[in-house]
Amino acid sequence: MSNRGEDLESQVAELQAAVDGLTEELVETKERVRQLEETTDSLEADDGEAESRTTAEQQAQARGAERRDAEFVAERDDDADEAAAEGEEEESDDDDGDDIIVA
Repeated sequence: MSNRGEDLESQVAELQAAVDGLTEELVETKERVRQLEETTDSLEADDGEAESRTTAEQQAQARGAERRDAEFVAERDDDADEAAAEGEEEESDDDDGDDIIVA
């Protein structure tokens, strides 16, 4: 019977070593997960700042595009007024109906 007792004690020691090893791995895994969560939170915060900078840059570009568009329309209107004035002076009978209409 002592042989049976020794076998049981051996199994208990092995199981205890396995539990200790698994516990250590679990603690290390939890620590690593915590570090990854902190890194992820940090990156998300950085992305949020980058997005706000990008949005500001996009807004500035849009304002610049709006100014350029307004200047283009104003120039086009001025050119159209000049062309109309010249057209009135040079009225010709060449109206063949192939005028291009730009909206």
